[in-house]
Amino acid sequence: MHITARRLLGGLLALGVAAGTSACGADAEDDAGTDPAAATSDEGWTYTDDLGTEVELDGTPTRIAGLNDVMASLWNYGVEPVATFGQTSAADDVAFEGRDLADVEIVGESYGQIDLEQLAAAEPDLIITSVYPVDSEGTLDPASPPYGIESAAQLEQLQQIAPVVAIAYRGSAAEVMADVAELAESLGAETGTIEAARAEYDEAAAALTAAGEKGVSVLPVYATPSEGWWMAKAGDDPQLALYEELGVDFVDPGGDGYFWQSVGWEQVPDHPSDVLLYSLRGGMTPEEMAEQPTAARLPALEAEQAHPWKYIGMDYAAQAEYMAELAGWLTAAEDVTP
Repeated sequence: MHITARRLLGGLLALGVAAGTSACGADAEDDAGTDPAAATSDEGWTYTDDLGTEVELDGTPTRIAGLNDVMASLWNYGVEPVATFGQTSAADDVAFEGRDLADVEIVGESYGQIDLEQLAAAEPDLIITSVYPVDSEGTLDPASPPYGIESAAQLEQLQQIAPVVAIAYRGSAAEVMADVAELAESLGAETGTIEAARAEYDEAAAALTAAGEKGVSVLPVYATPSEGWWMAKAGDDPQLALYEELGVDFVDPGGDGYFWQSVGWEQVPDHPSDVLLYSLRGGMTPEEMAEQPTAARLPALEAEQAHPWKYIGMDYAAQAEYMAELAGWLTAAEDVTP
């Protein structure tokens, strides 16, 4: 990912873990890791994450804290967090639109900056985040801290507050959503809630497939005046990979790097598309892009076919809502590339 990708996707405490809790990290496979699995029984709650971390608790955790992206998804299934952190404040995150955050401690508002005292005061039973691969093959690096955590030292501090587990955001969102739904159900989400969200997702998927048949090209970008034009490779992002599987025609930006291909502003016209998706996480708006002489010549901007690239949760409810929006945009879009 690009130089700020861990931020894009863009405290010194020594507290004991809650009684009855044990967590240990097993070695993760370099090329795959393990499939997350959660189970609840009369003997307690257990979970093994994608990095091989095993957690055993005396009972189902009820006070959940963690990364905005994952917390928003669990909340969509009825599992409300006690604390969140992330690249931005949950109050400013599109994934939390419409949520009453009065009872949620926002303990981090920029990447890796977590108020450990405030997090500890929220008394979480479990901290959940995500982990990204290091290449297009989906390789996980067990030595790298999960997303949203800036260092191994910070991870150790979090582990002194509560066990930390991570869901791998790799491959297609279809698989990630299944993992998130399984975790949510183990945490008390009602099966009916998940099934209802899945039904809405299936409907939105069908609509997106129909819209994709129109064949308009789509390019997701993150742009800043100083860092230039960063184009996402759909196959490396689970959300975009899912949309591609459903029939959305993404522009291949080229390049050998993982996730992003970047160019200077003078090269932007070499990457036209019918539709532009612009990142809401710190990137330029279409109006700001159009102030750059080269970007102003892009067919999608000229045709006013630029729409938000919303990085929302890997859950059926969130994806259904955004996929319905995307289907509408593609249906209304015209083929404007030469």
